[in-house]
Amino acid sequence: MRWAVSGAGRLMLGGASATFLGVGLQRFAYSLLLPAMVEAHWLGAGAGGALGAANLGGYLAGALFGPWLGQRLGLIPVLRGAMLLAAGCFAFCALPGGLWWFLPWRVLAGAAGGALMVLAGPAVQAAMPLKLRGLAAGLTFTGVGAGIVFGALMVPALLPAGLTVTWLALALAGLVVSAGAWRLWPLAAPAPRRALFGAARRPAGRRLIAAYATIAIATTPHMLWWPDFIARGLGRGTGSGSAFWLLFGLAAAGGPALCGRLADWFGVRQALTLALIAQVIDTALPLLSTGRPALIVSTLLAGATATGVSGLMLLRTREVAGEAAPGLWSVATAAYGAAQTASGFLLAWLYTRTGSHLPLFAIGLAAALLTLPLAGLKPARRRERLGDTPG
Repeated sequence: MRWAVSGAGRLMLGGASATFLGVGLQRFAYSLLLPAMVEAHWLGAGAGGALGAANLGGYLAGALFGPWLGQRLGLIPVLRGAMLLAAGCFAFCALPGGLWWFLPWRVLAGAAGGALMVLAGPAVQAAMPLKLRGLAAGLTFTGVGAGIVFGALMVPALLPAGLTVTWLALALAGLVVSAGAWRLWPLAAPAPRRALFGAARRPAGRRLIAAYATIAIATTPHMLWWPDFIARGLGRGTGSGSAFWLLFGLAAAGGPALCGRLADWFGVRQALTLALIAQVIDTALPLLSTGRPALIVSTLLAGATATGVSGLMLLRTREVAGEAAPGLWSVATAAYGAAQTASGFLLAWLYTRTGSHLPLFAIGLAAALLTLPLAGLKPARRRERLGDTPG
């Protein structure tokens, strides 16, 4: 099926809108709101951390059951419904009801984000011409970085008006994005349910899932601790930490498109190799130097690979699993979320015990190095490809 450039562009914009709202804004805007919620006595610090973990738990559920819902209810209704759910959860969080009030809305928001992550990318890939799939995967995940940047600019500007106003403004932004993406989705069906775990059980699928889990661990120190490392760990102040976080978001917005084009030009395996090497460098730099140039390079590489590698792994699932790729991507995304949740708790415990950020980046570096052999970058023989075998 041939698509006009405008048609391909609409598909890419739909995918980017899903990750913008479902991950970039839904997850990371909360991180910016949490200190203000604690200061306003809407939540205790411990309750705020519990809500963050609950949100990731919802993400896991959405990642696992999103394809099943897509098959039962239809791909387009689930995509639209998940975006509306994410926007609606922002609105319900505008009321200061305490932990038990916020808990269901943050869980449901996480589930919406997980469903959008596992359904939007494969839907766009299935309807995209082969020569544009790398670019499409990159632009889909550009939405994550764009959401981080949008939240980093929007939330501090609105907080002086109060938490209720800020939450409602996020809800309005979510509704606008949902409306804009309403008619952008392709008329494609998700993979059959039977392909979900069949692809994940085979050796190539298990390696890919393990590699994506270690990628999650490698990205966690920057995603959770980078602003704090710069602000408090290095004594540079919150302003400097916020500036580096904004730079991280900008890199996360641009990285997927760059990785996608590299995949189109040189092939997915070569582009993934380069991205994983860059991830090794960005986790190693804080251990080697805390000078401004090293911090800038680490920020740019970490932001670009945090989202860019996800786009490349999405392409890799199609190479490995063929038509079963949506099912494999669902399991891999769930593994990513589980690994990130577990590593987040581990790093928090380790920081409490050591009082230093450097051991956190050492763990990230070890995970990044482990990813290289796990990624399965050697060409698979035809009989090893999952797509050639019924799932």
